[in-house]
Amino acid sequence: MQKIWITGANGHVGSALTELLDCTEYQILTTDKEEVDITDLEQVKQYMHVNRPDVVINCAGLTNVGYCEEHVDEAYKVNAIGVRNIVLTASEIHAKLIHMSTDDVFDMVTERPYNEFDKAHPKTIYGKSKEAGENFITKLMHRYVIIRSSWIYGIGKDFVDEVLRSVGTVASMEVATNRYGVPTSSDELAKIVRYFIEHDEYGLYHAVCKGSCSRYDFAKAILEYAGYSEELELIPVMADGGLRPEYSVLDNMMLRLTGIPEPKDWQTALKEYIKEKGGIE
Repeated sequence: MQKIWITGANGHVGSALTELLDCTEYQILTTDKEEVDITDLEQVKQYMHVNRPDVVINCAGLTNVGYCEEHVDEAYKVNAIGVRNIVLTASEIHAKLIHMSTDDVFDMVTERPYNEFDKAHPKTIYGKSKEAGENFITKLMHRYVIIRSSWIYGIGKDFVDEVLRSVGTVASMEVATNRYGVPTSSDELAKIVRYFIEHDEYGLYHAVCKGSCSRYDFAKAILEYAGYSEELELIPVMADGGLRPEYSVLDNMMLRLTGIPEPKDWQTALKEYIKEKGGIE
């Protein structure tokens, strides 16, 4: 039985993976900042050498975009130096690293989805610090998988949750029509993570559900699939500026090229999620 260490296990993605990975198949070790501060190299070394995981899934990170803009040093300390610390110690015990990254490493209007061979060009401190973490991995390690995803739901306090909780609470909700991405089910993302745990594949991968949509169309689909289309008025608006990318649609090119099964299309995955779990975490 493989031993899996999930860092940032109390965060949205970390907690989802902890729940979705079968503890009968793996020995799951979970920590958050209170147990192991990844910005402290000695803490990381001690935990790594005592527990000797086969795979480290790094979900730790400072993800609040606005906060990162105001706390630049902290953003780089967690999202870059913390990653470096994990890389150095994982290499010492020959553990595989699966690192969760983001679509925020891209921010430019384009006519096609971004693939893994496109050059990153983040504009925010959050995106830049996440790119710096990726660079530490690629320069210092060989046995790694970097997974970039986007618009993940099924993790609690996500957009699906926000829309459905608005039903019966407010009469209307403004939603941007000029923000484009790929809604991605945490269940589908967990399947990709499990694949990389079990197989000797390495490198940078995009892992999103198939297709893309605007934030507005995503909200419409959420209400439709949950049976609440008449219960909440969606008001289309043009979001101006802001810190999030206007277009961050990812293409799973590396999954296709290496023959790894891609996640389902985003509409099917969303329907299944709402049918099975009701959409509210």
